[in-house]
Amino acid sequence: MMRRRVLYVPGYDPLPPRRYRELYRREGAAQAVISGYRLLQRERRDPTGFGWAAGIGDSHAEFEVLVWSDIVNASMGQSILATYLQLLQTAWAYIGSGALWRLMQLRRGPVIAALYPVAVLLAQAAVALALGGVLLWLLPWWAGLPLAVLTLWVVLRWWRRLDGRVFAYYLMHDYAFTALQGGAYPQALSARIDDFARRIGALSPQDWDEVLVVGHSSGAYVAISALARLAREGRLGDHISLLTLGHVVPMASFLPGAAQLRADLHNLAQADPDWVDVTAPGDACCFALCDPVAVSGSTPAAGGGPKIISAAFRQTLSPEKLRSLRGRWFRLHFQYLCAFDRPGDYDYFQITAGPLRLGQRFAHRGHSPGRIARPVNRWRHG
Repeated sequence: MMRRRVLYVPGYDPLPPRRYRELYRREGAAQAVISGYRLLQRERRDPTGFGWAAGIGDSHAEFEVLVWSDIVNASMGQSILATYLQLLQTAWAYIGSGALWRLMQLRRGPVIAALYPVAVLLAQAAVALALGGVLLWLLPWWAGLPLAVLTLWVVLRWWRRLDGRVFAYYLMHDYAFTALQGGAYPQALSARIDDFARRIGALSPQDWDEVLVVGHSSGAYVAISALARLAREGRLGDHISLLTLGHVVPMASFLPGAAQLRADLHNLAQADPDWVDVTAPGDACCFALCDPVAVSGSTPAAGGGPKIISAAFRQTLSPEKLRSLRGRWFRLHFQYLCAFDRPGDYDYFQITAGPLRLGQRFAHRGHSPGRIARPVNRWRHG
């Protein structure tokens, strides 16, 4: 019987962790029907933190979400004016450091995604200013000026209230959170990563055959840093594996202040745990097939790093499914946690609740074709 503990690290997400439990249950049931196995909900034995339990066959997996949504929420509590200031600071962080041009040498998709909130916020400001300008042109200045200022404020507030559909403010806060300290971890997040490392390190091989850490999106580099801290302490046991999904590591590691992350990438690759990185060229929000260690210039002299696997959306999702997801780039970024109607080697539910350890499941696989492993980063470890 496989006993697995899964610790899931979300990306920059302000929502409570129960959304991941419901997503797992819904999509897991769909994948089980498609693939012809039984994914059973199990009783959770270790009630630490927020989670759930499941299993395929006689395998038993207990899930725990490593929560940092409170830190995300605190970083999003910005006024409209403060958000526009963040826009300028974030743009300068990437342009002034040269990171933006180097990121474009890897993948243009995530760079365009990063420019999306900048373009939308500037367009919103332009519309508001144009309306205010019309009032100034039509009315005497003593009447037009206060009305123009009021119009500017009302229009920007209206756009802000629509952000649940547009996501411009949300994404701006996301990129600003990474960029405002030049890629260095904010103090609150660094302390939380320490907590995550202690939690992972407390799970022993006597209780669990595999401790599988899953990092999605920005959560990928949070998971990398947590495991690197264990590696430096000599506490990264053979029972600990890492699965990174849809990573955006270069968005942080290519900034000049991200020396800690670059060291973490180096140290973790040197420790050489079972590490599989899954991305897809169809996901415009990730750095598809980019080896996060290699492109960041953090590869140890003896080599090391993750096995790079493509989720290959064009092969693992039917044309009908792809059509239904067209234009829904945010939903595609979460596809790694969802059911595939033409599944290949990658099956999130088999990986997390099935009988094989991560390294065993992908032992027959080499890197997917198209892997990018050339060091592109200007700022490198050491």
